[in-house]
Amino acid sequence: MEDDFSPSLTPPVSPFLVDSECGVTAVRPPCFCCGSEPARDDGRHFSADGYMTRGALKRLLLKLDPSPTDYETDTVDMFGFPWVTETALVESAKLLFSLLKQALHRLETLVQASSHDFGQASNFHFEAEEIRQHCVAFMQYVKVFISRYLEYSKGIDDGHLHPYEELEVQLPSVLLEELHGIVLYIGHLRDLPSNIQGAFTINHQGKLFSPSWHLLHLHLDIHWSVLEILHLLGEKVMGQVVYAHQFMNLTGENLTNISLFEEHCTNLLCDLIGLALNKYNKVRPTDALTSCHYYCSCTKELWVMIIHLLDHRSKASHTESFWTYINKLLRILLNGANLDECREYFPTHCKDPLGFSWWLVTHLAELYQYSRNGTIEKRKIEDNWGFIEELLKRSCVTQAGVLEEQLRMHTHCCLSLCQLWEPNLTTVTTLWEYYSKNLNNAFTIPWLGLKGLGSVSKTPFSMLELVKSCCSEEQSPELYTTSSSFQIFLRILALQMRKDTNGTHPWKQIKGRVYSKFHQRKMQELSEAGLMNFLSLFLVLAATADVEDVVSRVCDLLALLSPSSISTAQRALVWRGQFAFILLYEEKGLDVAVLADQLSMAFQQVAKEFYLKTTDQTRKLTLWTLLSTYIEGVQEVFETSSYLHLSEEKLLNEGFSMLLPACRESELHTTLFFLQSVLAQLRSVYKRSAQSLQQIPTAAALNAPTPFVAKERHLAISSALWGNFFHFLKSLRLSQTPPPQLPDTAAGFSLLAMDMPSAAPSELQPQPVLSMMQIFGWDDMLNTQLVTRYLSHLIQNSALVASVCGPGSSSVQALSIRSWFRCVLQLYVNRTVDSVDSGRAGKGNVDQLSELTRLIFKLPEIELLLQKAQIDQPTIKLEPRPALSLFIKSSMVSKALEYVGDVFKYIKPYLVNKGPQEGLQLSYWAVGCLVKQWGFAVALTLRKKSLLDVHHNANQVFSFASSVLNSSSSSVQGLSMASALSQTQGTYFKQQLHNVVQQYLGRFLPASPSGSAVANHPVLLALCEATPSPRSTQLRKTVLQVTVDNYMQFKGHAPPPRLASVLSFLHEVLRRTKDSDPAVYTKPLPAVLKCLVLVNEPQVKKLSTDTLQLVVESCRAAAGDGPCHQLSTILKEFIEEHTGVYEQQVYSVLEAVAVLDQAVVISLIPTMSICLRNTEHKRGLGRNSTLRYRRPTAHGPFMCLLIHLLCNYTVVIFILKRDTEQQCR
Repeated sequence: MEDDFSPSLTPPVSPFLVDSECGVTAVRPPCFCCGSEPARDDGRHFSADGYMTRGALKRLLLKLDPSPTDYETDTVDMFGFPWVTETALVESAKLLFSLLKQALHRLETLVQASSHDFGQASNFHFEAEEIRQHCVAFMQYVKVFISRYLEYSKGIDDGHLHPYEELEVQLPSVLLEELHGIVLYIGHLRDLPSNIQGAFTINHQGKLFSPSWHLLHLHLDIHWSVLEILHLLGEKVMGQVVYAHQFMNLTGENLTNISLFEEHCTNLLCDLIGLALNKYNKVRPTDALTSCHYYCSCTKELWVMIIHLLDHRSKASHTESFWTYINKLLRILLNGANLDECREYFPTHCKDPLGFSWWLVTHLAELYQYSRNGTIEKRKIEDNWGFIEELLKRSCVTQAGVLEEQLRMHTHCCLSLCQLWEPNLTTVTTLWEYYSKNLNNAFTIPWLGLKGLGSVSKTPFSMLELVKSCCSEEQSPELYTTSSSFQIFLRILALQMRKDTNGTHPWKQIKGRVYSKFHQRKMQELSEAGLMNFLSLFLVLAATADVEDVVSRVCDLLALLSPSSISTAQRALVWRGQFAFILLYEEKGLDVAVLADQLSMAFQQVAKEFYLKTTDQTRKLTLWTLLSTYIEGVQEVFETSSYLHLSEEKLLNEGFSMLLPACRESELHTTLFFLQSVLAQLRSVYKRSAQSLQQIPTAAALNAPTPFVAKERHLAISSALWGNFFHFLKSLRLSQTPPPQLPDTAAGFSLLAMDMPSAAPSELQPQPVLSMMQIFGWDDMLNTQLVTRYLSHLIQNSALVASVCGPGSSSVQALSIRSWFRCVLQLYVNRTVDSVDSGRAGKGNVDQLSELTRLIFKLPEIELLLQKAQIDQPTIKLEPRPALSLFIKSSMVSKALEYVGDVFKYIKPYLVNKGPQEGLQLSYWAVGCLVKQWGFAVALTLRKKSLLDVHHNANQVFSFASSVLNSSSSSVQGLSMASALSQTQGTYFKQQLHNVVQQYLGRFLPASPSGSAVANHPVLLALCEATPSPRSTQLRKTVLQVTVDNYMQFKGHAPPPRLASVLSFLHEVLRRTKDSDPAVYTKPLPAVLKCLVLVNEPQVKKLSTDTLQLVVESCRAAAGDGPCHQLSTILKEFIEEHTGVYEQQVYSVLEAVAVLDQAVVISLIPTMSICLRNTEHKRGLGRNSTLRYRRPTAHGPFMCLLIHLLCNYTVVIFILKRDTEQQCR
């Protein structure tokens, strides 16, 4: 057939072609395809059309037919022509491989054409796909033919053979030559043009692929198929060597199937490593382990299949394994061979061969997880520790100058390999030899910024958490940026410690190597970072090995460091490390007494120095670093302990009693916050222990201590708290500016006394809770903010309220109510009048007081008071002032005095300081409400004299008179009621009422009449009641009496000050109040008449006239038909007093009265006549020319009056005639 080959490459027509057989369509053979999604639903990670998913690799390794359901017909279609299935490869091997090369050439031509014409993308895709399918189908046919039809048992010396048999015998050599030829034809992957290699990185969104993509993946198919065919050929010839007759290698040796396999496999691995090298050059160190070494799933699949194939051949034929191939190639990079030799294997220069080797080996090791079917399976993975040990030695050589950023990536890769492979202690010892010499290194990366600077843990808990993360099996993808290389080494150490090596624990082999590195000189040479690394190392060992042995060794080593030989920062770090070991003991349930004693003694010495007055401030700041470290450590121990039964009380020693008095404000804040945390944790654990006794034991409770042990330990902790903290807190209670944390801490002690009363000191017995409430809640000398917050904590505790508010506990509730009452009144005591921050400062106090108000109104006694007063419990949030008003209205008089206490003492600071304005307003309003609602109680006790003194002091308050205005009316009403009801103190209260009204009138009367100022006068508001009562009548008389006696008295002829305002007020009083007794209205009349006579000011004249009119009308209404005798009496006195001097003004007044009540004036005519005669008698007859000689023209005032009377009453004519005749004589 070779002679029949023509340049047209047209195959002969087979005489065995059958039409029916040509119509059969073969199954599409597997191929590399990264365009379709992997079949994720069945756990596969590769393409559904790939070799592994289709089972091709598995069938290859199991020596099964590559495609059992294909090529069953007599003919097969290849490259568009039909061929006889069983003889085509024997008869036309060279022709078929030539057709393969021709198809490759066509595809290469199509790639060049597609780069110039983008409009034919669809046609190019389908044409390229068809060419590729022809090539893949041919390679699949070769595999099937070798598996089914090749028989290599016949020899050439068996006699005369048929020509076909001769060709069949030569087929292995022919195949070897053709495979070598096709490999040479397609060349290396690294030699492909860049536009074809770029197809690796093209992200195809649709189903159309470029010809370059098809050509690139066809190259992968051919490279892999060559390996498959060579492997099948070797299996078929049963280990015999197949020689190629026409080819020899460069050394003069004949080409064999074995050499071709090894050469082609090496070249293919070089190509794949070269592709990985190109990608590594673009990978950042932070992304090393998350960036894979392959470009697409096809190259990943090729890597996995090569791994399985080489390891399979290694086990079956004792050939080189996959790792042997890789190690040999990577050593070329690592050994620094010349550039030409490297280019022979790798197209790209490697700048970091060591890092690349770590990176590649790590990612290749991960591929061992994939099975022959492409699924991940758990199985023993072939390790490569020998080569890794070489890499470690290179990484840990100090002379090599490996930077932390490189070492961190190397150790990270090593950690990943430790998780995949079996344990290897040589790895740990090699790394430890390096790090033991570099413990003082901070292992930071400058360009990472803050992420790489956290080399020293700030708290014991964070230190222990760091160690726990090192012992965790989970790896964070951000490990490179969050952990130093030393911390990654600790992870490797912890991982190896968890695994057994040949039945022995690794600790026995590592212990000596670690301990031997530390001695006194080594410990003293450790820097702060070195100490941190030292503590982290031993914490990891303690967590994974014999904890007591490790801790004992650590204590011995730390004892080599004297306080004078290390800095304060180092000493604080040592303390944090010791606390971290205590936390580890707590987790493992070991007693911490020994460690606690060592730490507490050191703390006590530092606290003593801190307490001394001879210690300068700079030294104290340094010592506080240590003290705060101890406080944080103790707090973390208590917060993390589950049962507090491991001698934790030893950490609470006498050092705290020396520390607290020497603390400044910020330092005291830290210490008290720590104390609150310890108290809360102790109570929580105590309650949980008590509840566990009543529950069925569970698995979680099996590790709990016995009830007796737990109670004993809890009492010991409680006693330590009382003994070392309480007395200092008690000394702060009377401070005017107590620490903000004092009420919270005191409440914690109070609740502790409720839970464990026997542990409280003897001075609080026998009722420690009530004693604590008296000390911090009920004392009137306490700061209100302290009381408010303290009582809020206690009253909201339902258990405490139930215990102290049971039967016979009314005094407890009353004292709490009294304290709340005082807090409301003194809400603004600590605020200055001109405080800039007064608004912000008072906001928190108001909120806290509102919360206390809500809790107070939930007390049983308050609920009963509201119920008896038929007042619904408020459902909304009550502000302090409305709540106080509601409380005063609902409280029983019998309990009033017990509730309010010494009110004057509460509000005295406002009066003394004359402010702030809010405090004055609140004080006078509250006192007003008290006097109004509890007037009877005021009358029953002399203690309420203080309430009157409040209003007596109103005369001293000049700036904030408006503060009194809104509350004075209630106070005046209450005092009036008290003076009316009291039998024993009536005179006193009447005098006090008289004084208060006098002060209020003078304080709130304006200089000139003003409608709003007079109308809203508190005394006037007190008089104006919707329903008149005897109390209002008495008050009205007092007000009128005070007004006349104090504000309407003339000094000679000079009028009193603010007369117009007084008259306006008097007018409003008479106008807005009604009374049936005329004496009430006539009380101020003499003073009003005097104003009409002596004052000529128009405003006074008008107000006096209006008031006179109001009085006359009211008296007339009260008297009925006849004249009002009280009015007549006053007018008679008025006429007799003023007629001799002010006869014109007198007669003018009478004229005005006559208009309103003529009967009264008529009754006064005899008096007027007598007064007139008396005047004439004194002056002499005829002296009064106004009356005698001007009657004809003007008639005179008296005649005008009489004429006015005659207009209405004729009965006066007789009287007029008689008097006229007497005057003429």
